[in-house]
Amino acid sequence: MEEKHFGSVWFIPGENNGKYPYCHSVYIEGAGVLIDPASDRERLRQLRENPGVKTVWLSHWHEDHFMHLDLFDDLPLCISERDAPPLSDLEVFMDSYGINNDSRDYWRPIFTEQFHFRPRKPAAFLQGGEIIHLSAVTVEVISTPGHTPGQIALFFKQPEVLFIGDYDLTKFGPWYGDVDSSIEETITSVERLRNIPAKVWITSHETGVFEEEPGEIWDQYLDVINEREEKLMNLLEEPHTLEDIVGSWIVYGRPREPKVFFEFGERALMKKHLEKLMNQGIVRMKDRQYYRL
Repeated sequence: MEEKHFGSVWFIPGENNGKYPYCHSVYIEGAGVLIDPASDRERLRQLRENPGVKTVWLSHWHEDHFMHLDLFDDLPLCISERDAPPLSDLEVFMDSYGINNDSRDYWRPIFTEQFHFRPRKPAAFLQGGEIIHLSAVTVEVISTPGHTPGQIALFFKQPEVLFIGDYDLTKFGPWYGDVDSSIEETITSVERLRNIPAKVWITSHETGVFEEEPGEIWDQYLDVINEREEKLMNLLEEPHTLEDIVGSWIVYGRPREPKVFFEFGERALMKKHLEKLMNQGIVRMKDRQYYRL
C-alpha cells in the first residue's frame, strides 16, 4: 500500500494494510499534526525528524490508534473530552472495554508491551463542530459517537478529504462493543458521514483511501449490523445463555485464536445486540437464558 498526498494532507499506510493491531495514520504537512500514530513505526520516526511532528491527535481512545504514541511522549496530545478518560489509567482503559477481572492479567501486558500504553493527559480537547485553521488547511471536527462515545471524524476542507476513522467500510462491519458504544449512534454517525460532500475518503483500516464515492459500500457496511441481528434472532427461536450465543460465533463465523481475544469481541458485540433487542421488547431473559417473543 502506497503513501498518498492530497495537498498538505498525507495518508500514511499502516503495516499489514492497516489491519488490527495497526491502523493508517494521517499527517498534516506544515502544521506538523500527526493523527493516530499506529501505522508504521519507522515511517513515523522519519516524519518526526522531517518534516517534523508538533502535536498528535487521536480520533478515539483504542489501542490500535495509539500504539506508537510513545515516540511522541514529549509532544502535546489532543482527543475528544469523552474519549480522554481511558488514556488516564490502564485500569480505567480496561473498564472502558468491559474487561472483567478474571482476564485482566491476560490483557495488561498486551496493552503495556505491545501497544506501549502509558497514562496520558491531553493538552487540549477536540470538539465536534470546531473549525481549526491550520497553516495550509482548514479542518472541521465532526462528532461521530457510536464506535466510542467520543470518536471524531475530520473534514479537511480545501482538498475535500474526509477522514472517517474506524467507520472503516470494511467487510467485517462496525465495532460497537465497548461499555459506552452504541449501535444506534453508530448507524447515525455513518449516515452523517456519507452525506458530507467529500472527494476523497480516508479510513483507519484496510482499503484506506477511496478516491471515488463509496456508494453501495456504505450500505454493505451497515448491513452487517442487520445480518448479525438476524442471525441472533434466528438463534433465539430457542432459549440460549450468553455463553451459548458466544459459542455460535455469529460475528466471527468460527472459533479463532487467540481464544480470549475473539471470545471477548464476540461477547461484547452480542451483548450490545441483546441489550438493544430487550429495550425494544423483542427479546427477554429468564433463568439466564435469552429468548425471542
